[in-house]
Amino acid sequence: MEEVHEEQSSEGLDIQRYLQIARRRYVYFLGPFFLGWLLVWGASWVIPARYKSGTLILVEQPTMPKNYVLPNISDDLQNRLQSISQQIRSRTRLLVIINKLHLYSGGKEDRKLTADEKVERMGKDIDIQLVQSAGGDINAFRIYFSARDPHVAQQVTSELTNLFINENLKVRQQRSEDTTTFLGGQLEIARANLAEQEAKVREFKSTNQGELPSQQTSNLQILSGLQAQLQNEQDTLNTSKQQQVYLQTLIEQYRSLHTTSVAPDGTPTGLTAIDQELTKLRLQLADLSSRYTDHHPEVEKLKDEIAKTEKLRDALLTEPKAKVDGRGQLDDGVTGAGTGTSYGAGPLQLEGQLHANQIEIANREEALTKLKQQINSYQERLNREPTREQELADLTRGYDQSKADYDELLKKQNDSEMATRMEEMQQGERFSVLDPPSLPVKADFPNRLKFCGIGLGAGLALGLFVVAILEFMNDRLYSEKDIKLLLPVGIISEIPEIVTPADQRRGRTRTVLRWAMSVSVFAAILVGCAFSYRHG
Repeated sequence: MEEVHEEQSSEGLDIQRYLQIARRRYVYFLGPFFLGWLLVWGASWVIPARYKSGTLILVEQPTMPKNYVLPNISDDLQNRLQSISQQIRSRTRLLVIINKLHLYSGGKEDRKLTADEKVERMGKDIDIQLVQSAGGDINAFRIYFSARDPHVAQQVTSELTNLFINENLKVRQQRSEDTTTFLGGQLEIARANLAEQEAKVREFKSTNQGELPSQQTSNLQILSGLQAQLQNEQDTLNTSKQQQVYLQTLIEQYRSLHTTSVAPDGTPTGLTAIDQELTKLRLQLADLSSRYTDHHPEVEKLKDEIAKTEKLRDALLTEPKAKVDGRGQLDDGVTGAGTGTSYGAGPLQLEGQLHANQIEIANREEALTKLKQQINSYQERLNREPTREQELADLTRGYDQSKADYDELLKKQNDSEMATRMEEMQQGERFSVLDPPSLPVKADFPNRLKFCGIGLGAGLALGLFVVAILEFMNDRLYSEKDIKLLLPVGIISEIPEIVTPADQRRGRTRTVLRWAMSVSVFAAILVGCAFSYRHG
C-alpha cells in the first residue's frame, strides 16, 4: 500500500508519461492547433481594417508675461480639456461632423444605425491623450480618430482639431468675460455700500457740526476768545458802573454848589465831595497800576478822570461863587470827568448822560449773559467730543473697510478687463497644431501580427483541450504503472510485443506523415505570420 501511495503522489511529476501521451496524441494535437491558429489569423483578414489618424496640439503659454497681465480664468488645463472634450462629444456637434462627412453610412449595417447610435460609435472612435512634461505639467495633447477609410480618419481628425482650437478660444473668452461681468456686479455692490457709508459719515458730521474731533482746536480757540471777551466786557461793565456812580456824584455836587456844603445827614458835598472823589480815584489808580502797565486803557482813562477832577477842584477854588448862566453851564466852561461829561453842564445834561450810562450798563449785562451762554455751549461741545469721536471712529471704520473693498474690487476689475482684452486679441493661452492630422498608411486595427500570436495561443489551448478529452475517454493501459494501480496483485511476467515487417513499414509511414504534417503546419504558420508582418 505504501508503494501504491508513493506512485500516486509522484504521478503528477511523471515526465515520461506526458512524453508518451504527446507521442500518441501528436496528430490529434496538431490538427486543432493549426485549426485554432487558422481561425484567428483568418479572422484578422476578414475583420474590416480601421485606420487611425492623429494630431499633436501644443498648449502655448500667454505671450504677455503674467507680471504685467494676470489671467482671470483658471489655469487647470486638464479640467478645461475635459470640459471641452465633453462639449465636443456632445450629440449636436458630433452629428454636424457625421452629416458633413457622411460617416457610418457606407455598409448596409451602417445605414440601419440611428443618429444616437452613430453618435455613440463616433464617441468610441475618438481618443484624446494628454502629453505631460518631465515636471508633470501638461504642455500638449493628442487627438486620434479611427475610421475604415484613412482619408475620412484624417478629415475627421482635422475637424476635431479645429473644434478644439476654436472651442478653447471661445471658452476662455467666455469665462474671461463672465469673470469681468461678475467683478463688475460686485464692484457696483461695493460702490453702493461705500456711498451708503459716505452718506452716514456726512450725515453724522452735519448733525454734530461743532462737536467733531477735528473741530476741537477751533473750539478751544473760540472758547479762549470768548473768555477773554467776557473778561473785557466784565471790566467795561465795572467801568460803566463806576461812571454811573461818578455821574450821580456830579449831579449831587452840582446841586450842592447852590446849597450847603454839608448835607442834612452830615455827608460832605461840593468841594469836600470832589476831594473825596479825587482821593477815591487816586486809590483806584494805585490799584490798577499794580496790575496793569501805564499804557493800559483803564489806567489812562482813570488818569484822565483824575486830571479833570483836579481841574474842576481848581476851578471851584478860584471861583467858588460862580453863577450859572441861562444854559445851565459854569462860566469857566471846565469839563468834568467821564466821556462826554461837562462839569459845567446843567443837571438835565448830567441826568441824560446818567440815563445813557444806565442803558449801556444794561446792554453790557445782556452781552455778558450771551457770552456766558456761548461759553457754556462751547464747553458742552468739548465735553461731548469724546463720545462723538468714538461714534465717528465706528462710522469711519465701516467706511474705511468699504473703501478698501471697493479699491480692491476696482483693481481686480481693471485687471480682469485687461485680461479679457488680451483674450480677445488671442494673446492668452491658446492651442496650436504642432503636427497636422496624419494620413494613416497602415491599419491600426486589426494588428494581424498580433492576431498571429493570439492564434498560436488559441490553437495551443484547443489542441491541449482535444488531447485531454481523448485521453480522458480512453480506457487503455499503456504502462506497468497503470497495471499496478489497477490490479492489487504483483506482475509475474510480461508478454513481449511481436513486430512484423508490415508493422514496421506502417510505423515508418506514420512517422513520415507526422513529420510532413508537422512541417506543413509550422511552415503554413510561419508563412502566415510573415505575410501578416509584411502586409499588415
